[in-house]
Amino acid sequence: MITIALADDHAILRKGLAEMLSKFDNMSVIMEAGNGSELITKMLSTKALPDVCILDINMPIMNGYDTAAEIKKKWPEVKILALSMYDTELNVIKMIRNGANGYVLKDSDPEELRFAISEVCRHGFYHSELVTGRMLHILHDTDSKINVEMNDRESQFLVYCCTELTYKEIADQMFLSPRTIDGYRESLFKKLNITTRTGLAMYAMKAGIVSAK
Repeated sequence: MITIALADDHAILRKGLAEMLSKFDNMSVIMEAGNGSELITKMLSTKALPDVCILDINMPIMNGYDTAAEIKKKWPEVKILALSMYDTELNVIKMIRNGANGYVLKDSDPEELRFAISEVCRHGFYHSELVTGRMLHILHDTDSKINVEMNDRESQFLVYCCTELTYKEIADQMFLSPRTIDGYRESLFKKLNITTRTGLAMYAMKAGIVSAK
């Protein structure tokens, strides 16, 4: 049985989600909260921690980013799944850097959410279309790192990919032209067999080039 905690400030959505999840054979919602601060308080006072915390990003008092970071600091064994309406890569990267093990959009099919919860418990991460090819092996192989030859500038670029800077802002920070930055990006896409900035950021974290917060 997978135990779940939910944090979302929209009560109707949260209650509906809890009811839906409780209908799955191997899942049970044991905790609900209207924001991250309330969730942390409840987790501090319980003897039975949830296996997975499902967090909305946009919550009052304590948002999903800060909540994820706090949960990982206090209970690193608890898995975190972001459930959000935001689909930009920067939102995904920020949640992953703050400790999220997966990211699902709120308009996803219920079966995808069920699968995502199972995957973070089984493999430690849920991958969607955001990561492909070699990234699957990187994410699932926790005992080894896949080494890819890259120069110092490409490594520096990877570090910036884990920030909220745009590609143009990265070019400014590195004192390079946007075209050169595009060249680094395309080169790394080819070397790593991935197609998104999220994939680049996840590789950087898994390879130890950048650490999660």
